[in-house]
Amino acid sequence: MASHPEQQSSSSSADVSSSSWGKVERKFTNKSASEYYDPCQDFADRSLRCMKRNPDDRDMCHDYFQAYRDCKKQWLTQKKLGSSSTAK
Repeated sequence: MASHPEQQSSSSSADVSSSSWGKVERKFTNKSASEYYDPCQDFADRSLRCMKRNPDDRDMCHDYFQAYRDCKKQWLTQKKLGSSSTAK
């Protein structure tokens, strides 16, 4: 039996996509951080995971929320100080 054309096209498209990724992988992994990079994303992810584990008890995640708020406050303060010093 001959192979199905759908199977050939899907395997060839997988080869193309993996080779395409190989071409840009180095550029992607070595790129500099964007100015919109959020250093508090880890805290946000942890608080969301906590909410998924405890959907009915928001108080269980209070520490995660507070850590995120503290991080965000510190980051925004640093951004303000950095932008005001460059504006002068």
